[in-house]
Amino acid sequence: MSWWTTDETHDPARTSWVDSANGHVDFPIQNLPLGLFAPADRPERIGTAIGDKILDLKACADAGLFDPLVVQACQQPGANALLGLPVGRKRALRRRISELLSDPDYRNIVENKLFRAGDCELLVPARIGDYTDFYVGIHHANNVGRQFRPDNPLLPNYKYVPIGYHGRASSVRPSDVGVRRPYGQRKGPDADAPVFEPTARLDYELELGVWIGAGNALGRPLSIAEASHHVAGFCLLNDWSARDVQAWEYQPLGPFLAKNFHTTISPWIVTADAMAPFRTSQPSRPEGDPAPLPYLRDDNDQRHGALDLTLEVFLHTRRMRTQGAAPFRLSSGPATSMYWTVNQMVAHHASNGCNLSPGDLLGTGTISAPERSGFGSLLEISEGGARPLTLPNGETRTFLEDGDELILKAQASAAGYVSIGFGECRAVVLPAT
Repeated sequence: MSWWTTDETHDPARTSWVDSANGHVDFPIQNLPLGLFAPADRPERIGTAIGDKILDLKACADAGLFDPLVVQACQQPGANALLGLPVGRKRALRRRISELLSDPDYRNIVENKLFRAGDCELLVPARIGDYTDFYVGIHHANNVGRQFRPDNPLLPNYKYVPIGYHGRASSVRPSDVGVRRPYGQRKGPDADAPVFEPTARLDYELELGVWIGAGNALGRPLSIAEASHHVAGFCLLNDWSARDVQAWEYQPLGPFLAKNFHTTISPWIVTADAMAPFRTSQPSRPEGDPAPLPYLRDDNDQRHGALDLTLEVFLHTRRMRTQGAAPFRLSSGPATSMYWTVNQMVAHHASNGCNLSPGDLLGTGTISAPERSGFGSLLEISEGGARPLTLPNGETRTFLEDGDELILKAQASAAGYVSIGFGECRAVVLPAT
């Protein structure tokens, strides 16, 4: 079966006996994302979001509702073992969960394994061994490059190589964990020497997170044709950035302390199978751009490797919350504004024999649309601080202030299918200590 094929779990007519799932904006029965949660005063366990509830998969496994391999995976810490299952096994598990939550005959044995999501703590869903951040949002790359190199914003390698760097897995946190304003070295353009102070240019970056599944052995590259079988799912990712620290430190080796202090992710893994109806063709490269090198070229990937997602960013300042005002939408744009596909990112990452493991996390890099209404960072929206953004209540922003809350959202939609969402990726900026 092809990795983009739909089945009965995507049927728009399928409903759940969990009433809140029917019509739910993020978690209808057609989604069934995986996550790690902790009910009040109980140990963490693996679960599936369904409406405003969470199904305890470990309890289902203990009750003998899954096959032995899945039961064994559910006993392990985090979702790593589940993510690492073969594609066919994960697809069978999705079908089984869909059956349990849609067939009323299972209600009596499953209902007591549901928890109200609002009563649970949502955690980072897997033990992240490694985190790599890419730079595949071409409009972001152009916008930022133009601020430093107006006549030549993209470096020569950009259209040949999916650019990336190794991030810091230890500082990845789930939604709702506050981000502390970091200290760092920064140097003003007219200063003789740098200072060590809290960043004055704290920014967000709108990204997709990519969760790795089975992985590959050290020394064994993954071909572009097989890369999709190693992608377990997706989340939202905010790669917080201290722009003034970044400008001073990034040459010659790239990002370091400007980005490793905190990364926020949405806590649910929207599986690759859930995204099958929302596969779309990768946008054609502009005329004159080089074709991908053969190891990154695959016709199926070009036809089905992009994702039909609408990404949104909202700002909720402390004053807005005090006044009871709704968050202000900073941007909205499509996930198709990526120059490289997810599978090209994975294939390139492993092309030198680098071993990927279940639970590894990749970031796409900032995804921006061509227009300002779809820019994925304040660095772009404010043009490096030169063009302040005025909010509806009269406040202005060039970069983030203490007390600001950033909220990322994503919605997958396609004709003939039920839309699904990713849940929120949100965090409040806390003052430096």
